[in-house]
Amino acid sequence: SIEQKVNYTFKDIIVILDNLEISFLNLCGFKKLNGAQISKENITYILNSLKSCVDEFEKSRNILHIFNSEYCLDKKKLDNLPIGLFGNFYSHELAFFLINKNDYKNLHNIFNKCNLKIKKIISKSFIEGANIVENNSNLETFIKIKIDKENSKIFFFENSSLKFFQEFNFGTDLIVDRKSTRL
Repeated sequence: SIEQKVNYTFKDIIVILDNLEISFLNLCGFKKLNGAQISKENITYILNSLKSCVDEFEKSRNILHIFNSEYCLDKKKLDNLPIGLFGNFYSHELAFFLINKNDYKNLHNIFNKCNLKIKKIISKSFIEGANIVENNSNLETFIKIKIDKENSKIFFFENSSLKFFQEFNFGTDLIVDRKSTRL
């Protein structure tokens, strides 16, 4: 009915979900440079190596997102990819956002039945954190704790990258009023 109202046929969609069962994996890859210049190929090699490790060891999960968490050249943290710089040792940390393969397949199947192709699946938690970073230019690392009546969530962003998220099945409903518990 939306397509008819706007006279447009949707083909691709971006799905934003709030209740995905997500896991995170933070890995660090490195390259010995021996004084050489860092090239795009060095970084691509590290990314592909880490991605292969995740695919190999997390067979029941799909990679949903990959975040660049940290770049270090000779033990010095950098703000950007150090392509073109010289050094002895380069390390690159990545945060992998993983989803259960069956959940991933089910989402694709549901939308395929509606002739829609999923372009991206994004966690609402990531969007909330990205908005915090966007609205606070000097805030790149923070923890957000969200407590609702029946559940709680913890988000950890480091260097503007979501590194950890966990949801708990309890909230303010656990708070007991001492007055009402007296005999």
